[in-house]
Amino acid sequence: MSAPLPAAIREQQEALEAQILSPYAALSAHAERITPEDECAIRTAFQRDRDRIIHSKSFRRLKHKTQVFIAPQGDHYRTRLTHTLEVTQIARTIARALHLNEDLTEAIGMGHDLGHAPFGHTGEQALARVYPERFRHNVQSLRIVEVLERDGAGLNLTSVVREGIYKHSKSHSSINAQAWGTASTLEGQIIKVADSVAYINHDIDDAIRAGLIQLADLPQDCLALLGTRHSQRIHTMVADLIQNNWWATGAAPPPTEQVLTMSQPILDATNTLREFMYREVYLNRRAKEEDPKVNVMIGLLYAHFVQHPDQLPPELRRINEQRGEPIERAVVDYIAGMTDRYAIKKFEELYVPRTWMK
Repeated sequence: MSAPLPAAIREQQEALEAQILSPYAALSAHAERITPEDECAIRTAFQRDRDRIIHSKSFRRLKHKTQVFIAPQGDHYRTRLTHTLEVTQIARTIARALHLNEDLTEAIGMGHDLGHAPFGHTGEQALARVYPERFRHNVQSLRIVEVLERDGAGLNLTSVVREGIYKHSKSHSSINAQAWGTASTLEGQIIKVADSVAYINHDIDDAIRAGLIQLADLPQDCLALLGTRHSQRIHTMVADLIQNNWWATGAAPPPTEQVLTMSQPILDATNTLREFMYREVYLNRRAKEEDPKVNVMIGLLYAHFVQHPDQLPPELRRINEQRGEPIERAVVDYIAGMTDRYAIKKFEELYVPRTWMK
């Protein structure tokens, strides 16, 4: 027989957090859930949140959801899952350096994109056009962890993880844009910035691989400041964020508004790269040439399942009935949860004639 576990492992970890983390860090001992539950003997509250997200069906589906290039066939293009992993890795590096809570940071990072529709932002925009209440992936991510997972029970995550998931999103104006508000924890703020650091750089890498741009096309003044290589740019952005927010370790008085941000020169260069990517890649004619097909596909799938709600998965119909929501809400939940290839498969089943086989 194996030896029994030492008592109070979780309490020891909570005590260690209080001892070594920054006074501005979020402590797992203070975490709150919508529905109170018994604590785990081993894992802290934020570690449990991370594990619940990783073991969810929505997380597994990210591996077949578009990042930028629709349903990519190449093995090395990023998917929504690899993007999530890169964001989380960058964010944990920042959190560790600033003596903040890595477990909280990791949980938010793993969950921040659960609500992305198939076909990336093109699919998100297509759903937003057909759904009267509009659609936004961060709102859908929150709905997934609060309502849809576990057949309607939700994951019962802590409040600061749910907040970080919801508030990670931003407008197109700047990586610091506050379209959805600012997370109350520094760990949640880290994810917002790490999300931009990750996608700007890995989308450059993928766009060069796809032949849409060349390294020489990028703003050269930005490269001179940030670096010409993928790893150099990420290091520059991350190091600057750490240095510019060293106060978060408790080593210096905090600014009036405790919001994590890059120094102005690095922020300006990062935003310039972001604007370049929107202009030359995200809105590139070649990259967008499949968008009309996605719009048609999403529109027809939406119309079909609104007219035939009996064909929705039973668990979604049950959640819909229990919550008394319009059927359109369940249809959006179904389509938003689809992977690229599953959406294509359903479309073919419904609208592509089958060949006759004797």
